Amino acid sequence: MTQPLLIGLAGLGVLVFLIAIRMPIAYAMILVGGVGVTLLNGPAIFMSQLKTLAYGQFSVYDLSVVPMFVLMGALATRAGLSQDLFRAANAWLGWLRGGTAMAAIAACAGFGSVCGSSLATASTMGRVALPELARYRYSGALATGTLAAGGVLGILIPPSVVLVIYAVIVEANIVTMFMAALLPGLIAVVFFILTIAIYVLVRPDAGPRGSAGERAEFIAATKGIVPVLVIFGLVIGGIYAGLYNPTPAAAVGVFLVAVFGIFRGKLDRAGVKGSLLETAGTTGMIYLILLGAEMLKIFMSRAGVPQATAEWMAHSGLAPMTVLLLLLLALVVLGCLMDSLSMILLVIPFFWPVLVEVNGGLYQTADAAGFGMSTEDLKIWFGILALIVVELGLITPPVGMNVFVISSMAKDTPMSETFKGVMPFFAAELVRVALLVAFPMITLWLPKVLGG
Repeated sequence: MTQPLLIGLAGLGVLVFLIAIRMPIAYAMILVGGVGVTLLNGPAIFMSQLKTLAYGQFSVYDLSVVPMFVLMGALATRAGLSQDLFRAANAWLGWLRGGTAMAAIAACAGFGSVCGSSLATASTMGRVALPELARYRYSGALATGTLAAGGVLGILIPPSVVLVIYAVIVEANIVTMFMAALLPGLIAVVFFILTIAIYVLVRPDAGPRGSAGERAEFIAATKGIVPVLVIFGLVIGGIYAGLYNPTPAAAVGVFLVAVFGIFRGKLDRAGVKGSLLETAGTTGMIYLILLGAEMLKIFMSRAGVPQATAEWMAHSGLAPMTVLLLLLLALVVLGCLMDSLSMILLVIPFFWPVLVEVNGGLYQTADAAGFGMSTEDLKIWFGILALIVVELGLITPPVGMNVFVISSMAKDTPMSETFKGVMPFFAAELVRVALLVAFPMITLWLPKVLGG
């Protein structure tokens, strides 16, 4: 083992230690990357890199979409879109047994389409739906578990900030990634609703039926989702149709959400100012993590850690599918310890060379079906899988961030009950992952059809 490789492995150990003692991951990556490059190549090389690294990293045009989507989500929260979505979904589904919980899942999916953040989706919909679920006497486990699980829909249903970051890292097309995410996202919604249906079939007292509303109430509630459908159609539909690329699309979304919020009287000067400040803080945090990840990637690449990992995996004697499953398992475990953006930035530089190395052994039979796993296909397919399994960490004991968010709102429900409540949804997610692994065409079909 060479000295640079030993330094690289030692750097990984220090990074894990710094994360374990709760140092912000951006600072941890900057510290380890900076010290590592200095040890390998000297301080002059490190200082020379610092002169251009930040500008080179942040001047990428694709990253300009990030603050726009963050702003769109911040404005949507203050414009009251979450209440409209839940009211409409409850009008359609609330009369079923478990219907109000199903409505919460549908509303989470709808809000995720204009928000793009799991934690924001969980916290916003928790404030809206928890009182209604309590009014209908839903069990604490089902109510909180539904909302914690529903939050994970925010990251996959386009638009998604983390999906944009992943595309930039692996140099994939953002529009193609958005296309690939749509079907897996819709499958998640269907699976979660089916999970609730099975749950209340086994335990009918956990999710009582709601009352069917009057026709006028039903029509009024349904009209409430028209703005969301228009915004989603013009933003994502415009991207899919090739009318504009993601950055102008996000600008269109920001304009539409702002006009809607102002027209309804729910978005005043203070609300706009708060949205801008929130966007600045969130975007600054994302960009700082990006800078740290780039510094760490340079250090690890110079130390040869990703290359050595790929070579070791390729010659380990493990079947390519086994390697893939081990990588996904590692993502689930690590996703319990940090947020999804940090996870994607931290592990993809290590996992991607491994996947490229073993790709030749994956899906020989898929070629005959017209879905050959080229390197470009691999980027798309694995990106969707990675996002799903990383998000599983948000509802996985003992450190499920979505669970903590919802539990902080549901004071009467012990956190242990919330973890029990998310387990059926966790099982549904494992089924979805198995489907996407077994049938990559589920992810790749829409990009192939729409992308020509």
